[in-house]
Amino acid sequence: MDDGTKDKDSVTTPDQPEGRMTRLRRRLTEWQIQKHVARGLAYGVGSGAVSLLVLGIRVRYFGG
Repeated sequence: MDDGTKDKDSVTTPDQPEGRMTRLRRRLTEWQIQKHVARGLAYGVGSGAVSLLVLGIRVRYFGG
């Protein structure tokens, strides 16, 4: 039964602080992931906008 106390095994924080290079490597990795996600979203939105533009031109000028 859980009484709300934390055992030494269940603690997720490290005993020693994170090193400077480890922290830098982690931040760069997180930034790269965010950059890729943002780029993917931009391509998706841009592709959708182009598709809607082409569809609108096609319906307006060529009757569908």
